[in-house]
Amino acid sequence: MITLYGFGPMFGLPDPSPYVMKTEVQLKMAGLGYLKLPGDLDAAPKRKLPVIDDDGVVVADSAFIRWHIEQKYGVDFDEGLDTRERALAWAAERMAEDHLGWALGYARWLMPENFDKGPARFFDDLPEPARSQAQAETRDAVRGAMEAHGIARHSLCEITRLADRSLCSLSTLLGDKTYLMGERPCGADAVVFAMTAGALCPHFDSPIRQAAERYGELVAYSERMMRLFFPAYTAAAQEAA
Repeated sequence: MITLYGFGPMFGLPDPSPYVMKTEVQLKMAGLGYLKLPGDLDAAPKRKLPVIDDDGVVVADSAFIRWHIEQKYGVDFDEGLDTRERALAWAAERMAEDHLGWALGYARWLMPENFDKGPARFFDDLPEPARSQAQAETRDAVRGAMEAHGIARHSLCEITRLADRSLCSLSTLLGDKTYLMGERPCGADAVVFAMTAGALCPHFDSPIRQAAERYGELVAYSERMMRLFFPAYTAAAQEAA
């Protein structure tokens, strides 16, 4: 039995982490049964989620979880794609995770109004003054990581321009296809969908969300993927969250 450790439903999304959403979608794509439980970052091997426990085999990081699923269960998430298409899918996945994902993280963690109604809620179970201290310390750590990466050294306007370029590229790659690489979802669809859904999440307001909303293909794609893999989370349900 596979146990997936994530954060749980929050902010109108199946999980606030697009990386957890990616893994959950890929488990669904593979047709594998799993139990989803709240994860403990302090106990996680790399101090981040997702993590899976597959009958005692613990795998951390969504990329390595994907490869574990493919190797153990004989799943090819890119079945039907030729060599060039597989390369494009991997490039799209890397752009979504290693570029757009950082911009989305900035909008949630370092825009004060979004932090207050978003990540700050992760600490609701702590009593004061420990709650405020944990919020401040964690936000400072996130800021430090983002400054080390480089994204937090830009202005919000500059970050939005970078995010918009990635969104435009993903929209162009998608075009009029049902899914990223054709008429069936591939491995990269899991993360591109997760990032797109995060960018469009109504709970958070930012110039990045406004930019994402201008790409009708991505809006329709996100809704299509949500209906397919998380039918309880329709656009209407998100608006009500």
